[in-house]
Amino acid sequence: MIYLDHHATTPLDPRVRSAMLPYFEAQFGNPHSRDHAIGWRAGEAVDKARQDLARAINAEPDEIIFTSGATEANNMALRGIDGDILASPIEHPSVLNARDVITFPIGKDGLIDPDCLAGAIGSGPRMVSVGLVNHEIGVIQPIAEIARVCRERDILLHVDCAQALGKIAVDVTALDIDLASFSAHKAYGPMGIGALFIRRGVEVKPLITGGGQEMGLRAGTVPLPLVVGFATAATIARQDLESDHARIEALRDGLLAKLRQGIPGLVVNGSMTARIAGNLNLTLPGMGAEDFTLTLPNVAISTGSACASGSNEPSSVLAALRLDVDSTARSIRLCLGRFTSAEEVDHAADAMIAAWRKLARQTR
Repeated sequence: MIYLDHHATTPLDPRVRSAMLPYFEAQFGNPHSRDHAIGWRAGEAVDKARQDLARAINAEPDEIIFTSGATEANNMALRGIDGDILASPIEHPSVLNARDVITFPIGKDGLIDPDCLAGAIGSGPRMVSVGLVNHEIGVIQPIAEIARVCRERDILLHVDCAQALGKIAVDVTALDIDLASFSAHKAYGPMGIGALFIRRGVEVKPLITGGGQEMGLRAGTVPLPLVVGFATAATIARQDLESDHARIEALRDGLLAKLRQGIPGLVVNGSMTARIAGNLNLTLPGMGAEDFTLTLPNVAISTGSACASGSNEPSSVLAALRLDVDSTARSIRLCLGRFTSAEEVDHAADAMIAAWRKLARQTR
């Protein structure tokens, strides 16, 4: 199986696995146990993980709240702030469905126009919520300009960084972000762990109450091995970012060139200039995406977001780009990753071209 669905999840980096293993075995303590050395060592490991994650995104350790993932972090950010929320229509379901949000139009390239955002804000919203990297089309939003608009109007900015960590640099201080959501398993870390960055001075109501863990903002025992794995993945992402980006971008561009040669009329959805290295969202000419993916049993690609795959509704992201229902139904998402090889890309391209030609003959 050739895996080209790194937006859905990424494989665990072996270095992350090695860092986690001791905390499943010998160093298994509860980090909230304060009466013995095993608990103390576990607590120290969580403190170090918090410091490492904060360093990776240029935050302070006390601004990091560990959660079960980006979905919980998004819910905590949106539900924990009183007042209206303004969001783009291409956000992840965990943003758009967390509560009633007000949406505003975006460009056909998938990018937010800061001037359009400024016009949509008016005088009402308490916070704007946008994704740094879109989960379907991989476009990178102009967060610094969006933050400037928010600052001028004295409203908060929440940024969903789930698809950004490990793919582009994330500096919450330089970008002037108030709240930011993260997920480990999108960045070669373990499933089941994420974080919410909350800038000092921003008040958020807790979503989960109980024992007062995570500075009283997120009750529940912190999962020690997962936290260590998350911080390790974030540290590796920062260290390997440039080399990963250059290699993955070259593979993606080669894949696109080969697909365009073999499938005339292929269309790329979203900006190709403001886009992460590994993403391609493509509309196929002449056939449905589901039929196409079923003809590719050995290549893992998707027709959209894994979190929305249970819905029969057309992609809200592609609809916001003004694609009609037919074009949306013919669109696929490819995402390459750290461990994707050149040989896999070549084999995948050949398989996709062969599948398209086979289906094209059947529909004549």
